[in-house]
Order: sequence, then C-alpha cells, then structure tokens
Amino acid sequence: MSLPTRQIGGHKAAINNPKVSEEAKEHSRQAIEELEQQPETQETREGYQEDKDETRVNAGYKATLKNPNVSEEAKEHARDILESKGAI
Repeated sequence: MSLPTRQIGGHKAAINNPKVSEEAKEHSRQAIEELEQQPETQETREGYQEDKDETRVNAGYKATLKNPNVSEEAKEHARDILESKGAI
C-alpha cells in the first residue's frame, strides 16, 4: 500500500482536475478526510519534517525573496522566518 500522503496527493489532484466528475471529486474529498485522521498520515508527515535539511530549507526561503513571481506577502513571510532563524 502506498503512503497515505501520496494517496492524499492523488485525491487532491482529482479534485482539481476539470475532467473528473463531481461524484468522483466528492469521493476524493471523503477519502482525504478519512486519510487525514489516520495515525500513519501524521507519522509520515513528521518523518518528512525530520528529514528536511535546514540549509536547503533556508535556501528555499532565500530564493523566495529574489523571485519576481512571488507576492510581497510571501516574501515578507520568508523574510520573517529567516530572521527568526538568524539566517539573514
């Protein structure tokens, strides 16, 4: 069986796909609700958080600051996080 977070991703894709019927979208919404409540989902997400390399995370925030396609609100958020970490 695949990871619950991957299953959720698939259901989210179905919900946002204009070629998918409303019935199928409703099924995906219900499946997401059920999957979100499973302990395995939270465990998987916690594992993702633990695996993140702080340097790479900071690099992503710094890239946000320089990206002209990013909103000022997102840039401010990235700046706040970097400042709180002492990375800028």
